[in-house]
Amino acid sequence: MPKDELRPRTEADEVRLRDAGFRWGEKGTHTSRTIMLEELRAVLANCRPDATRGDYLAAVHEDNCLGKRTAATRKVSSQRLSELYALDPKVPLFRVMRLYWYANRDDQALLALLLALARDPLLRVTGPPVLQMRPGEELPRQQMTDALNRAAGSRLSESTLDKVVRNAASSWTQSGHLKGRGRKVRQSVTPTAATTAYALLLGYLTGTRGAALFETLWAQVLDAPTGELIHVAMDARRLGFLDMSQSGGVIEVAFSRLLAPDERRWAHGTD
Repeated sequence: MPKDELRPRTEADEVRLRDAGFRWGEKGTHTSRTIMLEELRAVLANCRPDATRGDYLAAVHEDNCLGKRTAATRKVSSQRLSELYALDPKVPLFRVMRLYWYANRDDQALLALLLALARDPLLRVTGPPVLQMRPGEELPRQQMTDALNRAAGSRLSESTLDKVVRNAASSWTQSGHLKGRGRKVRQSVTPTAATTAYALLLGYLTGTRGAALFETLWAQVLDAPTGELIHVAMDARRLGFLDMSQSGGVIEVAFSRLLAPDERRWAHGTD
């Protein structure tokens, strides 16, 4: 499995990743929340497809689209959703995800997981233990705990570690990778044009290019071999979700129609 792909090597890397919307470090929303899929659906359903960040916050705080009893709980909910998803069209990762979001409701769970993985380092750490499982295997919770311990060391107490494991297991269940309540069992998800395009975009914005885009952590979330993902990516190209060409065994993927000119420049590492 790939290591955390969000460890910037230079200051320029750090600026590009942060501007795209990625987050890294030892802290994460999963100490207190899951990916909050239904809450995200409620907020996006309550707003126009071209909503601003202010519109999203108003939907939570003023319209109370999440049905919270107090202003304090509404504020906390919007903070956690912002940590996971940005809720800001000025952030490329959220803006592009939002374009894919409205294409098909069945894609929303995987899209939410992919973006949450990009923004929550603790959830990202739990990826390899889940993705290494075969369909029908029971979740190895101790492996997830060990992975978190290696990543965070002594910074997380035993009770916090346990909570992160429970929340992460719930998140992977919401995405469709696990099923069951107390006993979590692995099942496979199915990639679509939108989810494949978004997984490739995440790899692209971290600096990965060519065929390696189909081997990143984001691509592995889709539970499909490289050949199948390439086939689905060709469908995504026909739908305008990405640019892709194949010639002489060389694969080129780009996102000229989805990224602004300045975003394309810093994605390539140029000013």
